Amino acid sequence: MSDERTTPSGHTILLVDDNMDFLTVNRSQLEERGFNVLCAESAKAAEEVLAAHHVDLAIVDMMLEHMDSGLVLCYHIKKNKSQVPVILVSAVASETGIEIDAATDEERSWVKADVMLTKPVRFEQLAREIDRLLEE
Repeated sequence: MSDERTTPSGHTILLVDDNMDFLTVNRSQLEERGFNVLCAESAKAAEEVLAAHHVDLAIVDMMLEHMDSGLVLCYHIKKNKSQVPVILVSAVASETGIEIDAATDEERSWVKADVMLTKPVRFEQLAREIDRLLEE
């Protein structure tokens, strides 16, 4: 599910989640705001998209094929395309009871995300973070 549409903003966002509802709803809202949106349902598919396309920002679910697939994908993005801001979204706290954050420099050093949001994510919150990260 990875097609690219040209829009006036010129910014391309990679949206990675294994939840089709999350992908569909957020893709639609992002496109309404003028973004090009590429979608991937797994870390492996996201790696293929990243190899073939330029992206300006990535939104990655933490738990994809495996519990840590999203973390590994964030690591790969930051290692290979360090200029790409990454928003990590996760329901891990509600599903496992484990609290993970990216608020401090130390946490970001191993989480490898610029922002971490807890699911369910309100689109307004996501949009605010996208705008902030793309302006930096």
